[in-house]
Amino acid sequence: MMNTTGSTATLFPDQPNPSGGDQRAIAAWLLVCCALIFAMVILGGVTRLTGSGLSMVEWKPVTGFIPPLSHSAWEEEFSKYKKSPEFQKINLGMSLEQFKRIYLYEFAHRVLGRTIGLVFLLPFLYFLIRRKISRPLIPKLVAMFILGGLQGVLGWYMVMSGLIDKPHVSQYRLTAHLLAAIAIYSYIFWVALGLIYPPGIGQNTPVSPVIRRKTFVITGMILLTIISGGFVAGLKAGHAYNTFPLMNGQWVPEGIMMLEPWYINFFENISTVQFDHRVLAILSFLAIIGLWFVSRRHDLPRTTRTGLHLLAGMSILQVILGISTLLLHVPVPLAATHQAGALVLLTLALFVYHRLHYS
Repeated sequence: MMNTTGSTATLFPDQPNPSGGDQRAIAAWLLVCCALIFAMVILGGVTRLTGSGLSMVEWKPVTGFIPPLSHSAWEEEFSKYKKSPEFQKINLGMSLEQFKRIYLYEFAHRVLGRTIGLVFLLPFLYFLIRRKISRPLIPKLVAMFILGGLQGVLGWYMVMSGLIDKPHVSQYRLTAHLLAAIAIYSYIFWVALGLIYPPGIGQNTPVSPVIRRKTFVITGMILLTIISGGFVAGLKAGHAYNTFPLMNGQWVPEGIMMLEPWYINFFENISTVQFDHRVLAILSFLAIIGLWFVSRRHDLPRTTRTGLHLLAGMSILQVILGISTLLLHVPVPLAATHQAGALVLLTLALFVYHRLHYS
């Protein structure tokens, strides 16, 4: 009788044991995906800042790789857009050439999203078939792919909120879409770090639990500041109170709790949303600088120390970018750079926390 147990075990080993080179290759692939998601977040910000997000009124997740190539095709897309609330209430009288400019921003954003899916899926299948992925890593990678697909659905759900009646996407859906992208990015980055720095490697220097806890809290503060930035973007709150540090000559603007019930002020009141973002940004900055000073009294691994230096430096630059964006009335290049700075800041905080967590 054939030994099916032995052949099956040979064909499907319970625990693949990838080499160090395989681990590094998978980590490099995941970091490439992170870079593409980073670009996706920034391009999404530019799309929003240029008023391009509602230019495509249909969702074609499979066939939407090719833009209109003929004049008649452009006219067809333009005629669809003319039925949208944004055209009828804001862009009435827009020319075809003006439509092309906003359409191509949104088109590039969607194509990049699909490209990320392919860049993730094809190498994943290759590594899987070649047995280069350890068994515990497989469900993590599958989860990443599923989350990426759901993010595309969430993006269209966000766009739909601006195609029905009001020519503006919901700030709640916009922030949820941003938060989902940040979560996927952070998860992939964390897993990649685990492959680059496996547990037990380079853990010769004990780290104070206080430093570790402070870094965890700071990472959460940065994330919360980014979320508040999503509401600022959704409400276009950056175009109000273009002074700093005062808001219309006051430290706390009037009407900050004017809406009822009181808690919706944090999500729908422009004054409150911008005020919250300012406070969270300043508190995050002070916490990061404080952590940097405290960490100087501790003996930390070199990579961790470098990460803390970069985190402190980036926090200073991010504050400068945020204030400049506000004072200059949200110019697109500067606002996009500020958004990129927020993601860089979160990336550095995750890196530092990972090194502290496994040191």
